Amino acid sequence: MEIKHINQPPSILNRFIAEMRDCNIQSDPLRFRRNLERIGEIFAYEISKILTYEEKKIKTPLGIATEFIPNEQLVIASILRAGIPLHNGLLSYFDRAENAFVSAYRKYADDGNFDIHIEYISAPDLNNKTIILADPMLATGSSMELAYQALKANGQAAHIHIVSIIASQTGVDYIVNMLKDEPVTLWLGVVDEELNAKSYIVPGLGDAGDLAYGAKL
Repeated sequence: MEIKHINQPPSILNRFIAEMRDCNIQSDPLRFRRNLERIGEIFAYEISKILTYEEKKIKTPLGIATEFIPNEQLVIASILRAGIPLHNGLLSYFDRAENAFVSAYRKYADDGNFDIHIEYISAPDLNNKTIILADPMLATGSSMELAYQALKANGQAAHIHIVSIIASQTGVDYIVNMLKDEPVTLWLGVVDEELNAKSYIVPGLGDAGDLAYGAKL
């Protein structure tokens, strides 16, 4: 599995991530969502560099120009609910992509133990398409892996690009181990070393869904 860290060398991405982490700035949900969108646009641009392209002749008012146009069938798949702004950022660049959504959540048995539940999937036929599977946070990696497996019910993709802004090293290791034989590229913003007792990333940024859309029961 190829792993791509897009925060090196440093770029404007680092400022957006810094704002998402900052307690004083992240209290503004509008700005938090907008930073998720902007980071989605950056990921889309970076992914676009390794897609396949075909030559196309374009008629202009003054002649014929040659351009290279992406020729892969893209599907952007996001894990609800925190993935929605990130999804919108990816979609603003890959505006001709199809879309898929997966509802995954943690069901806690107690403070330290939980199971991941997949409740809802909406996806087109995925056979031979290129999938971008996005979630802002990659903590344990379980949600991402289960979402990946759930999507396979709609067909075998040609390639999967997994996108996460902030990951734990534990989550990265889990995805690499569980999906090592799959056609996957893992795209990461930053990797933090720790998970706390509730399996939240440390220092991380907290609960991305709550920061984007408000606290849940």
